[in-house]
Amino acid sequence: MPQINHVFFDLDRTLWDFETNSKKALQALFAEHQLEERIAHFEHFHYSYARVNNTLWNLYGKGRIQKEELRNARFQRTLEHHDIFDEGLALKLSDGYIALSPRQTQLFPNTLETLAELQKNGYRMHIITNGFEEVQHIKLQESKLTPFFDVIVCSEAVGYTKPDKRVFQYALDKAEAKAGESIMIGDDRKADIMGAIQSGMQAVLFDPERKYRSTKGEPKIADLGELPLLLTMLAKP
Repeated sequence: MPQINHVFFDLDRTLWDFETNSKKALQALFAEHQLEERIAHFEHFHYSYARVNNTLWNLYGKGRIQKEELRNARFQRTLEHHDIFDEGLALKLSDGYIALSPRQTQLFPNTLETLAELQKNGYRMHIITNGFEEVQHIKLQESKLTPFFDVIVCSEAVGYTKPDKRVFQYALDKAEAKAGESIMIGDDRKADIMGAIQSGMQAVLFDPERKYRSTKGEPKIADLGELPLLLTMLAKP
């Protein structure tokens, strides 16, 4: 088996704890705009937002809506779910979320330790993310992740989203890496794992909640701390 020299990571839900950070931002906005006077409980608001946001991101990934529609619609639809029809408020929430969310810094356990160990071991590391460019770079900087990575690819700069092979090929070209010596680490079996494999890369599924059934021949980890040893094992003939 070829030596692994390049390690590509997804960002949201793989290194950066999206669910925790998003919830913190939403709680702050809920309080700032006194939404408790119009929505009984924050958890109801959070649940509605998560469902709407996931639906819109799925549509965005399929190319059926554009970036601005996603951003403008998610809070408007969430409020409408609670019988609040206020476009001005929806816009304030949208702008506030974009400003606040990427500055949250909760990472998955052992993220920094694992990246430091991989860097020490001589791996070149990169990011491939479907997230929007202006906020992903803020997340990396605020969470002190930027120094670990040589190449950071946001799919909107490519014009396609993972799992499209063109995103992975673009990242490989930018990193001056060969697919056969590269591996992708991500939490989404379709976008990250299948996309990487179809591009000729190896892949490791990050599944901290153990949502996926184990599949023969598909390496899987529940903690990033498992990764250094796994990479060593995968490189053995």
